[in-house]
Amino acid sequence: MGRRPQQRAGHDLPNGVAFKDGTLYIAEVSKISKMPGIEDKLDSPPAMELVYDTLPKDLPHGWKYLAFGPDGKLYFNIGAPCNICMPPDTHANLSRVNPDGIGFEYVAHGVRNSVGFDWHPVTKQLYFATHARDWMGDNEPSDKLDVVTKKGQHFGYPYCHQGDMLDPEFGKGHSCKEFTPPLLKTGPHVAGNGVEFYTGSMFPPEYKNRIFLTQRGSWNRSEKIGFRVMMVTLRPGAAPKYEVFAQGWLQGQEIWGRPVYTKQMKDGSLLIADDYAGAIYRVSYQR
Repeated sequence: MGRRPQQRAGHDLPNGVAFKDGTLYIAEVSKISKMPGIEDKLDSPPAMELVYDTLPKDLPHGWKYLAFGPDGKLYFNIGAPCNICMPPDTHANLSRVNPDGIGFEYVAHGVRNSVGFDWHPVTKQLYFATHARDWMGDNEPSDKLDVVTKKGQHFGYPYCHQGDMLDPEFGKGHSCKEFTPPLLKTGPHVAGNGVEFYTGSMFPPEYKNRIFLTQRGSWNRSEKIGFRVMMVTLRPGAAPKYEVFAQGWLQGQEIWGRPVYTKQMKDGSLLIADDYAGAIYRVSYQR
């Protein structure tokens, strides 16, 4: 088992981006900025304007995923500053703020680290992938797919993992019933990143409103797992259907790619970003 590469100390590196109404929003470890009217100024990009700059500066799990919700607010993650610890109240959550930087608030608590989420096209509820803690063995705890059904829910970290496993240290005196259970256990150390509902018309009708869950793959497991794009079909009154959409980036125990995010195009095709091969793949369908 190797050690995972750490972020370079002393750098507030740009990471998550979101685009709306001609403005590009850029998340860094401790702040969010914007570049208004960038489409008309690509040859001479506008100066960065500050949106919000009071985010924690911790580098562990400091990478931000940034997206606009149906309410017009900017949503992002603030990860726990550790593998397992009692995080400050400012960490281990999903948060949101207005595009002008006003009205910051927490949406969900007890989220160790989520770097991908999306909203159901019909219910508008927020679905997100969660990375579970490390160093409890190859097969536990499981990463998760969670859903926010009301503001302020607590999803367990650091007390309870995968919805039914108390942490050996921080779980003492607690019950997993105190916390919101996951919608789905997605597998140990699979590192679910991208979460995207399919709303296009190129794929067969049964794909509508299914979730594409992109798994970057394990880094500290004796036998690798993940390295694929999974598909989740929500079924009212029944457990979600969880199946492979695309795989092959892991051959035996050798990897040649790590899929991280999907992006649906206007024609309904699907792009898959691979941060290991430095590639973007396009998946299309012809009847």
